[in-house]
Amino acid sequence: MADNDTDDGHSDEPIDFYFDFSSPYGYLAAHKIDDIARLYGRTVLWRPVLLGVIFKTTGAQPLLDIPIKGPYTRRDIERTARFHGVPLEFPQVMPFPSIAAARAVYWVQDREPSQARTLSLALYDRAFAQGGDIRTADAVLEVAHGVGIDASRLGEALSDPAVKERLKTENDAAMAAGVCGSPFFVVDGEPFWGADRLDHVERWLATGGW
Repeated sequence: MADNDTDDGHSDEPIDFYFDFSSPYGYLAAHKIDDIARLYGRTVLWRPVLLGVIFKTTGAQPLLDIPIKGPYTRRDIERTARFHGVPLEFPQVMPFPSIAAARAVYWVQDREPSQARTLSLALYDRAFAQGGDIRTADAVLEVAHGVGIDASRLGEALSDPAVKERLKTENDAAMAAGVCGSPFFVVDGEPFWGADRLDHVERWLATGGW
């Protein structure tokens, strides 16, 4: 039995959850992935990325900006939110820059991983449950303070070259791992792209793959 296997032969490795804070499908997945992981004794590693950088490589563009497909996508997001019982209110600016939010999560993750999840959900909820603004450092710090994070220390960290480089390194690593959109999950090396693949993620966890 491998070191990362449990007694029943299943792995206990964390699930990598890649997302961009400007991704509404990522927001919906953020409210589901931990519940799924918990059923199978897994934890989730929350890993924000910058889709704008990834899209420069893939040639993709934000779904809501694409003619014909955009209106359908908005309708699908709203329908999916109702299906999952997740509140939804689109921010006024879509898509929006998420650099400050992503840097904040990685800084917190290096100090208290469980708080990184808490902050990520709080930021997502500000953007998509309340239709609020998380584009600026001040907005991110306000959310962070609201969940008990030292906003003064975090504010200093957001302009730290090491924190900036951390996000760049994480984004490069995500692309090297094949991350091409948000949400994106990697379970024991198997990639799954999209909130509509959560049922596949759950089946993979339950069976150990197929």
